[in-house]
Amino acid sequence: MNAPDLSGTDTSADFSATEYADRLTRIRTAMAGAGFEVLIITDPSNMAWATGYDGWSFYVHQAVVIGPDGPPLWWGRGMDAAGARRTVVMPDDCIHSYADSYVQNPDKHPMEDLATLLADRGWHRGRIGVELDNYYYSAKAHAVLSARLNGTLADAGGLVNWQRAVKSTTELERIRRAARIVEAMHRRIVEVAEPGLPKNVLVAEILRTGTLGAGGHWGDYPAIVPMAPSGMDATAPHLTWDDRPMLAGEPHFFEIAGVYRRYHCPLSRTLFFGEPPVKYRRAEAAVQEATAVALEQARPGNHCEDIANAFNARLNALGFEKDSRCGYSIGLSYPPDWGERTMSLRRGDRTVLVPGMVFHFMPALWLDDGGLEITESIAITDTGPETLCTLDGAITVKG
Repeated sequence: MNAPDLSGTDTSADFSATEYADRLTRIRTAMAGAGFEVLIITDPSNMAWATGYDGWSFYVHQAVVIGPDGPPLWWGRGMDAAGARRTVVMPDDCIHSYADSYVQNPDKHPMEDLATLLADRGWHRGRIGVELDNYYYSAKAHAVLSARLNGTLADAGGLVNWQRAVKSTTELERIRRAARIVEAMHRRIVEVAEPGLPKNVLVAEILRTGTLGAGGHWGDYPAIVPMAPSGMDATAPHLTWDDRPMLAGEPHFFEIAGVYRRYHCPLSRTLFFGEPPVKYRRAEAAVQEATAVALEQARPGNHCEDIANAFNARLNALGFEKDSRCGYSIGLSYPPDWGERTMSLRRGDRTVLVPGMVFHFMPALWLDDGGLEITESIAITDTGPETLCTLDGAITVKG
């Protein structure tokens, strides 16, 4: 099948029309393998990867539709069509929108309009893929589409995500720029954090630094807000912040990401005011030793589980346990998650590692009185892992 002509104005800057055409070919190859004639993409990360679309419009129904031939179609709310014209690589006649009367109206649903669009193109029959297990595709949306299309709606969850697994040279460059940004964010934490500082004031500095960027590159908004718990709150992985002052004698960890043009580089570090307790030093040493052993397995031809198995074996031998996965694939993301929802670094994931894959290696430990997060983002190269950030992984001790 010949790739469609996607030449013209490339409003996504350093991604070429050729790269978008290659992505479309990869998606269509996967569609053919899964028996889909039409694919409806509702994950904004997948929409952006396939077409360049970039807008905070995922709180209403929108989609990219890929049919058996021709360029993709962008479909969304009428007022967001202007944003599509500013960002997508397709010509304007591939941009379709629905009236505002469909928005959050219990008497009508936007998917009625999408069903009409598909029928007008003869794409309402056959096997149609939808991203069923997706934050942005509701049960009501599925019910409305099912009632109005003559085809069979089948789950295509992960189909596009897996095509994103191996990053291009340009994608890797964006992630490396994000790495410089998250390094600047962590340095700013160390500069301003002190006992008595309200946590929300510190988070304001984190967000400001991330937005200003680093190395001459601006910072985009993260798919996940800063996770910045202290003390007993740090026994849990996903708490954010409040206005309580930071205290000496308790752990403070920061799980944050630098972002450049939607590409994320997460990095977590832990801070103490004063010397950490012995058990935290033991945990730190165990995590660092197990991490070194694990990353030796991050080589092409090995499997995702090889990294996790090596990590857990050494961690257990040193007297600690981690019952959750120790990493996941990352790249281009929108809220609420910076993971790609494909590969996991855990026992049983037999995905073969390939150069160009990127992971957040996340060997965090949550103890009985706090947490220890020392993580790394890595890229798989021909010779092994590239650690994307250069910050020391030791607990930061201040004061």
